[in-house]
Amino acid sequence: MAGVNYYDLRHVTGQVTHIDIDNGVVESAGTSFFNKAVLRVLDRTGWGILQIDNYTPCTGRKFDELIVSAQKLARITEQPVELGEVPHGILPVPPMKEDPRTVSIEEKSSLLAGIEDAARHPLVTNRRANYIERIEQVRFEDSSGSEYRYEICRSGFNVLAVASRNGNVQMGYEREHTIHGFDLRHRQESGKKAADTAVALLDAGAVKGGKMRAVLDPELAGVFAHEAVGHASEGDLIQEGNSVLKGRTGEKIGGEILTIVDDPSLHEFGFCPVDAEGTAVVRTEIISRGVISAFLHCRESLAAVGNGIAGHARAMPGEPPLVRMSNTFIENGDATREEIFSECRNGIFLAGSRGGQVDPGRGIFQFNAEYGYLVENGECTKMIRDVSLSGEILSTLHSITLCGNDRKMSPGYCGKGGQSVPVSDGAPHVLLLDAVVGGHGVD
Repeated sequence: MAGVNYYDLRHVTGQVTHIDIDNGVVESAGTSFFNKAVLRVLDRTGWGILQIDNYTPCTGRKFDELIVSAQKLARITEQPVELGEVPHGILPVPPMKEDPRTVSIEEKSSLLAGIEDAARHPLVTNRRANYIERIEQVRFEDSSGSEYRYEICRSGFNVLAVASRNGNVQMGYEREHTIHGFDLRHRQESGKKAADTAVALLDAGAVKGGKMRAVLDPELAGVFAHEAVGHASEGDLIQEGNSVLKGRTGEKIGGEILTIVDDPSLHEFGFCPVDAEGTAVVRTEIISRGVISAFLHCRESLAAVGNGIAGHARAMPGEPPLVRMSNTFIENGDATREEIFSECRNGIFLAGSRGGQVDPGRGIFQFNAEYGYLVENGECTKMIRDVSLSGEILSTLHSITLCGNDRKMSPGYCGKGGQSVPVSDGAPHVLLLDAVVGGHGVD
């Protein structure tokens, strides 16, 4: 068609099932269906993006009319948009252990209620559990002749327990999410663990902040890898000049033990059989043995920036793709957990995550741990709460001196540009020297 350099269409249909239980009462339960498409057209002026609800696949003249409609929406850019050449191909989606569509919503509600009920404790004043299951059928085609289809199911649950005593209120939280089908059976231990954490935190002490040796558990170290390094390596932020990593390819910013990876092909919660632009997905080492190796890219940022690998474009149904992470982690080292704590000697152990913030442009971050322990003579002693980790991304990378051999991945969702996509973060236990730890007083 005249003036059109490229187009692609991503059409997603599917269903979402949700269940919410609050203190033993099923507040809501149901299934909804969706049908969304996004058509992107690149002409001489820029991208024209047409978002379509309840899309019906069409060809010939009707499809040409959609192309024209999208083309009319094209925004004029200062520089012509170029697209990098990329490999194509799709990976098989791993089979489900149990298809959730074969399980009634009544049985799902009963199983979730069992998890929520397991969080009962005399000091637990509030309990809440929710289940979400999302099944998507995805179809992609573009003007180069690439066409892919796949179906994927993601499901999981969260359970929250709130404990209270004499005005002191603490929270325990557990979650499990998977791409391997229905996963609510025999999960009561998660409810009990959430309650145990909330109750234990009632007796946890405070800690004085400052610089000290710190051991991070796999969840918090994974959050660091995702938030502080992953976002800073996204090609669109590099292109905009909003990353502390811009221009540092080939620079050594950590020890040889440190390798940080984003791998969409890994069968974790952020798995992508093919990216949202039809590009084949591969393991990408952002930092390799302490050296900045590659950035994460979509086709446009690959052409503009280079120094990286495409296959990292992701999108919600009906939304245009953005450069996004998938499964981001610190690779295993060879230290045991015992060796890490022994080397820490005296310091702090930080576990779990309660969110935080990062500024990839300025290169600073602050994360809140769920809880922690004092480390004395290489042993965990007193439990502590209200503790955080903060600092500069680059100096903190240099502070990682040991990586364990026990990497674990944690599922979640990542927001960017108004879109939220499933991801997983992970790491082994890691040791930081001179970590900047924040607390709320002295016990």
